[in-house]
Amino acid sequence: MKNILIIGAGSGIGLELAENLSENYKIYALSRTRGELPQSENISYHEFDALEDDVPADFLPEKLDGLVYCPGSINLKPLRGLKEADIMGEFQLNALGGFKVLQSVLSKLKKAEGASVVFFSTVAVMQGMPYHTSVAMAKGAVEGMTRSMAAELAPAIRVNAIAPSLTDTPLASRLLSTDERKEASAQRHPLKRVGKPGDIAAMAAFLLSDNASWITGQVIGVDGGMGALKV
Repeated sequence: MKNILIIGAGSGIGLELAENLSENYKIYALSRTRGELPQSENISYHEFDALEDDVPADFLPEKLDGLVYCPGSINLKPLRGLKEADIMGEFQLNALGGFKVLQSVLSKLKKAEGASVVFFSTVAVMQGMPYHTSVAMAKGAVEGMTRSMAAELAPAIRVNAIAPSLTDTPLASRLLSTDERKEASAQRHPLKRVGKPGDIAAMAAFLLSDNASWITGQVIGVDGGMGALKV
């Protein structure tokens, strides 16, 4: 059974992914809270803050077949209201946090055959959006990191990123707090609905699998068509 480390498995996309993969994989879940993560012999949980904590080496197996770094942020502010602390906070959580985790478990990933790493970007990197400056800067760094790491670690380890649009998770609850807001967001997407955690988790599961063994260095949009279409 393959071993998968999921950072941020307590809610949203990370939770959905952990639940889906636990039928066939051994999941090592690190997040600030356990949330609704089910009790299962295939799921091991450890409390973890991506901004504060080092990855607990004694919690993990000797070999890791996959790593998924889910922590993210939605800090929408106009340019005049952005502070340096906003920019640094988003960079540290989204980009530096992912870098530190991968660096700390790299030796375990190298022991697997065909290990896979999945990061998360946002459609707002490719498509300019008002008030997204700080998150787009941070996720832009994630995209650059993804490609650089993929080049450096090939052929032993594949590294890819997923770039979603707005997804109905606890992180986005403020933006989708009413039916009217959900409908307005849905109408901005060519497929006329807001993303679900399962939409994004399904792509992450694919990238972790052997079916994606010839895919690396990619930033894949799972965004209801927003990043590529105008309808």
